[in-house]
Amino acid sequence: MTPTEIALLVGGGVLAGVVNTLAGGGSLLTVPLLVMTGLPGTLANGTNRLGILLQSAIASGAFRALGIPGFRAALPILAPVVLGSILGASLISRASDAMFERLFGALMLVLMVPTLRRRPASPDAPRRPWSPAVSALVFFAVGLYGGAFQAGIGVVLIFALSHAGMDLVRANAVKMVVTLALTAVALPVFLWQGQIAWAPGLVLALGYGLGGGLGARLAVRRGEALIRPLLALAVLALAGRMFGLYGGG
Repeated sequence: MTPTEIALLVGGGVLAGVVNTLAGGGSLLTVPLLVMTGLPGTLANGTNRLGILLQSAIASGAFRALGIPGFRAALPILAPVVLGSILGASLISRASDAMFERLFGALMLVLMVPTLRRRPASPDAPRRPWSPAVSALVFFAVGLYGGAFQAGIGVVLIFALSHAGMDLVRANAVKMVVTLALTAVALPVFLWQGQIAWAPGLVLALGYGLGGGLGARLAVRRGEALIRPLLALAVLALAGRMFGLYGGG
């Protein structure tokens, strides 16, 4: 790895860790960065999980230290999320690199809209919580998506948790615990398939960990406004590469 690649991965990891902790969608930046360093799409997807694991653990601990623990509230939804994550990781790990890169490119474009849209500051409108059966199905689907793609899982989780009856502050803390769990069970699948590149993965994880701790402390501020334009540019430019529009995609 060149010094430039190391700097890009650490810097991208810090930015992605902050984005993931504040809202979600950081993998929309880091997976394409790994591809830019020469990794094929499926290998980049697996390698990215190392950083997500460390960032989620650090951010969860930071939220707890700030008085917003998420573990207890996450317990009822962990089982369906974990089962979905295992299945999703198993399915996507069998996809070809070309198929994955086109699927991921399409998902980046679709997810860019909810990722960049500003959510209401306070959801005052009353919501009726889902029934246990509906909740189980929804969070199984969330786990299926997270195990397969990871990118944008924070956005999906915030949406699901808020519609399940949680306020956004609590949902953010729970989101990090759930992300930690689904990444922990998905990562061994990618290890088994040989889809982890350790050197770039550990470099990226360093940045992710720093970003996770920083993001938890910025969660109550309006830090997303500074990150959204950069994330939008990265998504648009790198989705084009995934589709092969330029740069030998």
